[in-house]
Amino acid sequence: MMKMKLLLKSAPVILAAGLIGTGISIFAPRVAAIPQYLAQSSSTPFNVERQVAIRGTDPVAYFRQGRPQPGQEAFAYEWMNARWLFASADNRDLFIADPQRFAPQFGGFCAYAVSQGYTAPIDPNAWSIVDGKLYLNLNLNVQRLWERNREQYIRLGHQNWPGIKERLLMS
Repeated sequence: MMKMKLLLKSAPVILAAGLIGTGISIFAPRVAAIPQYLAQSSSTPFNVERQVAIRGTDPVAYFRQGRPQPGQEAFAYEWMNARWLFASADNRDLFIADPQRFAPQFGGFCAYAVSQGYTAPIDPNAWSIVDGKLYLNLNLNVQRLWERNREQYIRLGHQNWPGIKERLLMS
């Protein structure tokens, strides 16, 4: 218990106490400031690493192919100060015609994290489409947690996202 108290004092964290004994483990840093991995992309509200959105995964592939697919530089498109990669010219063209339809919710950050008031990176394999919208999560364990009460987490995410987005754009 003493080590836990020291850890909590030294770095704020989110601990999912309700998950003890469930086999699901999450341990994600609570981010008060903009995370270091976003420092180079402060002019966009999207999850960008090295100027590429959502880890280079084709956002349209989730809808059309029903799975994540790595995008290719040959089918890149710039939108909202981020570089989006696509697996095919067809997917790229669909995105260009209606980016709001295919872009992930909450800037492509972990949907669970946003529902809790912070941002976290994503694993392209931890995803869901709910009511025609793409949601990404930190990892498969967090996705299972998110799926248990996704309507509430989506509602909370939509409440938190405007403030988070503003902080991202101001950094």
